[in-house]
Amino acid sequence: MEYGELMKMAVTARQSAYMPYSHFAVGAALLCSDGSVYTGSNIENAAFTPTVCAERVAFFKAVSEGKRGFAAIAVAGGKEGEAPDALVAPCGVCRQVMMEFAFPKTFDIILAGSSENLQVYKLSEILPLGFGPENLGR
Repeated sequence: MEYGELMKMAVTARQSAYMPYSHFAVGAALLCSDGSVYTGSNIENAAFTPTVCAERVAFFKAVSEGKRGFAAIAVAGGKEGEAPDALVAPCGVCRQVMMEFAFPKTFDIILAGSSENLQVYKLSEILPLGFGPENLGR
């Protein structure tokens, strides 16, 4: 799958966001190694701590259905009702979840400020010296 198409899926996923407090909608589209795609959107909570980011929603949906191989994730975010206009990178917790399930040197993270401006990073670039399963002997 081309990354531009994956980003379009992330932008579409923003429509399902539940963000009554921040009014900041984020969508993610996770490309599995087998070519399947799982999407997610951010889900806020009045207590804030239970809020879940779009990236984790996508990963947890995929893992809960037995997926274990992942190639890339596209992330798009911006103000409610507006098109994404700036890069929105995964938070630290989402990066740690990615570290659990993806290979940091090969897993791509696609960000875009607009549909013409895709930027691709490896997980190892945005989470240097990450702690993962191999640190625990797996």
